Amino acid sequence: QVQLVESGGGLVQAGGSLRLSCATSGRTLTIGWFRQAPGKEREFVAAINWSGSSTNYADSVKGRFTTSRDNAKKTVHLQMNSLKPEDTAVYSCAASWRTLAAHDYEYVYWGQGTQVTVSS
Repeated sequence: QVQLVESGGGLVQAGGSLRLSCATSGRTLTIGWFRQAPGKEREFVAAINWSGSSTNYADSVKGRFTTSRDNAKKTVHLQMNSLKPEDTAVYSCAASWRTLAAHDYEYVYWGQGTQVTVSS
């Protein structure tokens, strides 16, 4: 069993930064970040493998977002820079047995999500 708890969401102006955290328990798996805006489907944002040696990003966030992990603290982070209004969404972390999985159906365990709002 893996439990995930996100934190760090909030309101920020366009061009600003936020860092999301995902506290994990249980097995050390690939952790993915997804987001869902109102009226839109959930979309993949980023993923990091179990050791932190490899990452994968959606084209829409490449160069702006960075995911990292500290397995000693069982925490995964998503650093979000140069935020845009279109980044506004509920962000969730999830755990997968598949390395760097990029589809939500590949993820078994999910956190509750945290709201990120970017004002223009």
